[in-house]
Amino acid sequence: MPNGKLLHDYVNLYFHGRNPMLFKLNKLIDLKKLDAELCVLKIDKAILNLQDIVIADGNASAGYTAFAPSPTGLSKIDYSLVFATYWTDQDPIIEKRKKRAKCAEVLVPNKVNVCYIIGAYVSCNETKCKLEKIAPNLNVTENPYLFFK
Repeated sequence: MPNGKLLHDYVNLYFHGRNPMLFKLNKLIDLKKLDAELCVLKIDKAILNLQDIVIADGNASAGYTAFAPSPTGLSKIDYSLVFATYWTDQDPIIEKRKKRAKCAEVLVPNKVNVCYIIGAYVSCNETKCKLEKIAPNLNVTENPYLFFK
């Protein structure tokens, strides 16, 4: 792993929250029951300027993902795949490549300081109301699409 650390020594931040990992969670757990509990945090891109930030060009746990320091690693990201609506493909090898790329990550050592949390996305109005009570200064946006609705 980068900088001699283990993957679990990093906070992993996906470039796009609507990805195969959230989809898998959606299939494993009935997200309708979790709607009132789940949000996707929006992180300030200024985090990319911190020391020891690592960019993974795909899912960091995939065997052939490349790692590079920020900001140079940003040039290795295939943004057309990261922000694609679908990652499925009739060819299972191509689908695996698309899924890996869709989960490109920013790896932050140890923790993300709360000052970098600039917003949150939720799937429904109920969650929005709950989160606005807990964090009244946080910009909360309802976005059912992000949650596969």
